[in-house]
Amino acid sequence: MTSYIDVFNGDADGLCSLVQLRQVNPQASQLITGIKRDIKLLSQLQVQGNEHITVLDVSFDKNANEVKRILDHGCSITYVDHHQANDLFEHPHLQTNIDLSADTCTSLIIDQQLNGQFRAWAITAAFGDNLTTRAYQLGTESGFSNSELDLLNKLGVCLNYNGYGASLDDLFFHPASLYKKLQPFSNPLDFIQQDDETFKILLNGYQQDMSQAKQCAPLQSTSTSEVIVFPNQKWARRVGGVYANELANKAPDKAHAILTEQVDGCYLVSIRAPLNRKYGADEVASQFQTGGGRKAAAGINSLPQQEVDNFIQIFEQQFCKK
Repeated sequence: MTSYIDVFNGDADGLCSLVQLRQVNPQASQLITGIKRDIKLLSQLQVQGNEHITVLDVSFDKNANEVKRILDHGCSITYVDHHQANDLFEHPHLQTNIDLSADTCTSLIIDQQLNGQFRAWAITAAFGDNLTTRAYQLGTESGFSNSELDLLNKLGVCLNYNGYGASLDDLFFHPASLYKKLQPFSNPLDFIQQDDETFKILLNGYQQDMSQAKQCAPLQSTSTSEVIVFPNQKWARRVGGVYANELANKAPDKAHAILTEQVDGCYLVSIRAPLNRKYGADEVASQFQTGGGRKAAAGINSLPQQEVDNFIQIFEQQFCKK
């Protein structure tokens, strides 16, 4: 008998992707997830050979060896994502749907697969992934009012915000627990109305952390890029990614990088390409050992102090041309 394992990124896109899939195909499954930066999730799997694994919004390149290991055990895998996939390969038990477009996310890919059956969740994820223009356009075309889309925007940002942190202890909700709160609802607007306590916890935390972030002056700022350093505090570890998104929205011709100090003295880095030229973030991040991501948004999990100047130089050179 087949058993099911769902592996998903702990951010808005991963959560909303799985909600959509399990709305149309409910399964009692084992949930494997973590903080947003925990992308080598397949290494956690101990399989027997009768499992079907669904992987959502997790870099194929960071898990290619684990995919091979799991397939060698006789399992089958469905892999849906929008991150770099240079190591992609074919296998009779591997089904992939990977789109590297800068204007998509995993939930939008799932939305296409499902012919828009649970589009409000896909729109929520798009807001969370800072595809704001695409989300409003798709939402308007799908018949949602501006007030409804504003609510979905808030939820998407808050779900994304909850995934950031150096460890699960930094988060308000474990992503698996948050998924279980979301999953019963075919429409996220119903979730907002019926579980307003969870929504308010996320929204209040987000607003308080953003207020702290706005007090930090840039370390370096040019006409085309800006670098900000956050201290080693919980609020900073939670808000770095979503604050980078807000800065990108306010200055769409600029690239932004936020360096958040960690306990060991290294930095967690969030990189955003200019919204008007959504490419190059992955190229910057991939030059560092723990870096990765996509064209519009990428990150480095652990940037040593001695590499900060080198990072800033590479970052500025990548985005210095308007």
